Amino acid sequence: MSIFEAFMLISFGIAWPVSIYKSIKSKSTKGKSFAFIMVILFGYACGITHKLLYSRDLVLILYFINFFMVAFDSILYVRNKKNEEANET
Repeated sequence: MSIFEAFMLISFGIAWPVSIYKSIKSKSTKGKSFAFIMVILFGYACGITHKLLYSRDLVLILYFINFFMVAFDSILYVRNKKNEEANET
């Protein structure tokens, strides 16, 4: 296990609850990019795949936690986008 990989994932993991909180409170997609969120999800999926195929260790848990937080934020993005579009008409 790489301690640096773990610290990287912990650092990124600290940012996602803040993003989720902002999505819930603001009910807005302003300042967010769905494409960016999808790229991040793809990156975490690649990290998970690598860990499953080549080096299973405890860092895998951090990948899953981050993946699910980003996935939840993407669901909030879609919900907020639909609400914004409904309010425009």
